[in-house]
Amino acid sequence: MLKRLLFIACICCLAIAGLEAQSEKPKNQPYADMKLYHLGFHIGFHAQDMILTNSGAVTSDGEVWYAEIPSYSPGFSVGVIGDLFLNPYMNLRFSPTVHFGDKTVVAVTKDYKTDLNLDQRIFTNVRSNYMMLPLDVKFSSMRLNNYRPYVLTGVYAAFDMGRKKGEPLLLKGLDYGVEVGIGCDIYLPFFKLCPELKFCFGLADVLEKDRPDLIDDADRIMTQALSKATSRMVVLTFNFE
Repeated sequence: MLKRLLFIACICCLAIAGLEAQSEKPKNQPYADMKLYHLGFHIGFHAQDMILTNSGAVTSDGEVWYAEIPSYSPGFSVGVIGDLFLNPYMNLRFSPTVHFGDKTVVAVTKDYKTDLNLDQRIFTNVRSNYMMLPLDVKFSSMRLNNYRPYVLTGVYAAFDMGRKKGEPLLLKGLDYGVEVGIGCDIYLPFFKLCPELKFCFGLADVLEKDRPDLIDDADRIMTQALSKATSRMVVLTFNFE
C-alpha cells in the first residue's frame, strides 16, 4: 500500500510539474520594465461632468432657477507619455493630454411658493478643450506571463483652451485636482498595449461669476442660478509604450 501511495504521489507531482511548464509561456520583452525611462502615446475617450451647486437665488418674478447636466456625450483624448523607473514596482509618470469635449447644461425654473416646475428651460452647450498635465505614481503588481495589472494615483493641472466669452455659462481657464486609475500592461512582441481607466476629481471652483460681458439679463440666469461648479471626468485610454 505504501509503494502504491508513493507511486501515485510521484505521478501527481509529475502531472503538476507538466501543467506548470505548460502555463509558463515565453515572455515578450522580458526587460521592458527595467529601462530607466521610456516614452509612449495614448488615445481614447472621455466623458466630462460637473458637480453643480445651485444658489437658490429668487428672481423678481418669484422664480428659482436650478441647473443640472442631464446627459453625457463622449469626447476624444490624445496625449504622450513619459515614464521614469523608480523601483521594480513603482514608476513616476507624466502624461500631457488634450481632451476635446463638451457638456450640455440645462437650467429649469420652479415657482418659489409652490416649488413646482414651470415650463421654462434654458440650454447651453459648454465646450471645454482641456490641456491636462497629470503627474502620477504607478504601482504595478508582479508580472504574470505577458500581463501586469497596475493602479495609479496623482495630481493634475488643466487649462481650458475652448472657453468663449459671451456664453450664458463660462468656466475659468485653470483647474486642478486629483486622479486615480487602474490598468493592465499587455506585453506584445514589439510594444506594450495598456488599457487604462482613470477618474479625475477637480478641486477648484471653475464657475466664472463676474460676467461683465453679458448684457442681456436673460443670459445671466444660468450664472445666477449657480454658486459653485467643480469638474469631474472619466477617461478610458489605450496606451502604446
